[in-house]
Amino acid sequence: MSEPWREGEVAVLKRSGAPSVLLRVLSGAQPIGVDGVIDLSNQIGREPGGEVVWLGSEHRLLRPSLSDQIASVRRGAQIVTPKDAVYLAYLAGVQPGGRVAEAGAGSGALTIALATAVGPGGRVTTYERRADFLEAARQNVRRAGLDDRVTFRERDVVRDGLDVEDVGSVLLDLPEPWEVLASARGALAFGGWVATYTPTYNQLERTVRTLRTLRYDEVRAVELIERSLHVGEGGTRPDFDMLGHTGFLACGRKVD
Repeated sequence: MSEPWREGEVAVLKRSGAPSVLLRVLSGAQPIGVDGVIDLSNQIGREPGGEVVWLGSEHRLLRPSLSDQIASVRRGAQIVTPKDAVYLAYLAGVQPGGRVAEAGAGSGALTIALATAVGPGGRVTTYERRADFLEAARQNVRRAGLDDRVTFRERDVVRDGLDVEDVGSVLLDLPEPWEVLASARGALAFGGWVATYTPTYNQLERTVRTLRTLRYDEVRAVELIERSLHVGEGGTRPDFDMLGHTGFLACGRKVD
């Protein structure tokens, strides 16, 4: 049985065939974009899945998935795509209850994925050198209902390094991640992982070279290509369009 809705919780309004709408379960009328208002007072205390009539159509009020939360991100900086965000969390060994440091908050899409992965018992500290990007990330994470798991810090980690210790995972979405790998090694607990995201071969080469120089173990690099399929009876084939190169992922582990 699902937990009943609590006031202030983030939910998603869903109708078959229509995009999801992220909102909070609040008493009284609340605006939704430019499309009007909605009153979810009667949903508080009820289980998810209840019917809600909005704009003349029946919707369901559901708990949001990670895809709903990332889709709601209002973009300023370019986001890490879902295919890369989830695999970066895997490469960095992020797990429930973990302590994670992320540098390069951007618009907060990766931050949302990390906050989801650590769960309510974990903590993500995210760094951003630009105040406007940091505020955009903060607003997006708050909209996703995960801001109680995230600490936001305005800090240039290339210049000043990371100011955390004994974290299990460090993720770097920066133009020059190699400049932070020594600081990341100092911030990691033994057995912890660092994972990086870079768009070009030159950046990847320099990152991996530095990982090896700093004696990180289990160093590897990957690229993920996503291709959708058009499925039809007797006519299934790859889609003509595909999500090709987005970035290179690299990782290493601190073991000595």
